Amino acid sequence: MFAPSLSAEQQRQLANKLTTFLSQYTNLSDSYIIEFFTEDLWATLPISWQVALRDLSYPQVADLLLDGAKRDRRYPSVWPLSLLAFRSTAHGLAFPRCERGGGSGAGALKPEEFLENASQSSLLGHIFRKHVKPKKQHEIRKLGLLVKQLCDQTDCRKVVDVGSGQGHLTRFLSFGLGLSVTGIEADHTLATMASRFDAQLLWALEKERQKKNSSSQLPVPGSSPRHVASWVNPKASWEAFIEQLSSAECVSEGHPTPSGPSKKRLRGSGQPGRAQETGPALGPADSSAPCAVNPSQDVEMAPQQRLSENEESSPNTCCVQPLSQEGRRPAEDSPQAYQDFVLTGLHACGDLSATLLRHFVNCPHVRGITSVACCYMKISTKENPTPPGLVEPSPSVPPAPDHETSPSQFGYPMSSWVRGLPGHQLSYKAREGACHAIEDYVRRLREESALLRTHCYRAMLETIIRSARPELRRAGIQTIKKAHMLPFTEYARLGLARVSLPAALALDLDPEQVEALLEQQGRVVVFFSLALLLAPVVETLVLLDRIIYLQEQGVDSKLVPLFDPNFSPRNFVLVALKPHVDRGGT
Repeated sequence: MFAPSLSAEQQRQLANKLTTFLSQYTNLSDSYIIEFFTEDLWATLPISWQVALRDLSYPQVADLLLDGAKRDRRYPSVWPLSLLAFRSTAHGLAFPRCERGGGSGAGALKPEEFLENASQSSLLGHIFRKHVKPKKQHEIRKLGLLVKQLCDQTDCRKVVDVGSGQGHLTRFLSFGLGLSVTGIEADHTLATMASRFDAQLLWALEKERQKKNSSSQLPVPGSSPRHVASWVNPKASWEAFIEQLSSAECVSEGHPTPSGPSKKRLRGSGQPGRAQETGPALGPADSSAPCAVNPSQDVEMAPQQRLSENEESSPNTCCVQPLSQEGRRPAEDSPQAYQDFVLTGLHACGDLSATLLRHFVNCPHVRGITSVACCYMKISTKENPTPPGLVEPSPSVPPAPDHETSPSQFGYPMSSWVRGLPGHQLSYKAREGACHAIEDYVRRLREESALLRTHCYRAMLETIIRSARPELRRAGIQTIKKAHMLPFTEYARLGLARVSLPAALALDLDPEQVEALLEQQGRVVVFFSLALLLAPVVETLVLLDRIIYLQEQGVDSKLVPLFDPNFSPRNFVLVALKPHVDRGGT
């Protein structure tokens, strides 16, 4: 399962091909679609490409350009060899986003587990679905089982979940799979919410136990997850990271009482604006095994334990962390407790994923890692060490001590090999494009969705903005609700207001000029699709760089397309483990 997919030589050869290819098409990867008209982006394409692509229908764009699995292609005209080579090379160099013989094609709908109920995974126990959107249900189930498999192979029971958010993965790993889990999250509000959700889960289990006779026991893990609110400093040493895990205080919102938490609206819970029940309603079919993943899954359940009546209620500690008989917490949070553990990060943003890989390599206590990355545009590079959106510590959370371990600890490139390749640089825009969901766009194209006009609308608005204020480039308009359903003049009026320009400018537009620009919507879609075709290639280079980095450190790894890409676009998990080291005969 965890054997490397490519040899070291194959990794280096692929990296060389990727950098060579991408460096030839920076005019596409670095372009901003909102500048389609202001920068005349269509004219930057070869004339032969323009002729072949200008009259394509949206389904043809999907079939002939973006869907690499399409076999029976029917071309409305003869395509130039350079365009065919561009498409074939882009598809050929990118890592496959579906497992062989599994998964669904580009543009497919939800995974099979959601066919019966679009919002409830049939493969995940109901107790883990509360507050969790379908996408996250899909992810925590699949990643959780993979983490458990890695723990079994490394003889570890402890897991550290970095960037744990509201604790959905930590709850599944702990309550569902019986692992000892510490979640660390920079946002104190999210960490507190995670502790609240833990309390709701335990209260629901206790309530169900009380419905049965006193001898009835429901499966509850031996220890609840620890939730630590602290910012992981990318420049800090692994020793500082271990100290951060062991010395930081747990968080809680309050002490769970036998009557359960009060009802309230839970912002950010996955169901905004809806009053949440304090505990899941356990139906008859679920009450016998509320922590089960699925009867057909061979998953080890956690040992049974009742809620402690003497749980500590201090606001500085985790409200559901069990106490020992002496009234103290178990030694789970001491430095010695982190002798052997598995590191995981589900969509750890920007440099955080790179930081986890460095800790995995350098820290002798980390036995394995599963890393699912996201937000590539927030990765620091030599050319752009502080990109927009770079994660900084919350004002309420003091950062870890700053320990420089290297003169250049950037998120990309991590490997010496890629760093030495000519043309390896990836712009902010290229990395931002790598976060786009190509499968979702294919679906829109085949459905000829009205959503496709939004890029054209925004590009047209850019021409108006620059006509009024030439110095204002790429202004942040943010999302305009249901923009695709609005007439352009109304869209322009709303957009102009967001950059403090008079809405009257929208009324002064020449109707014929507006119509002429709208007629080019198909070309806007084609150009965006050409750039989108490079998104998986850029992502492949970023992830391959991390694989090569691990190989340079003497660790083999494997990239697994774990999630359904139609459902979870950032679907790759980088898996690695280190051989067991005998520490003095222990």
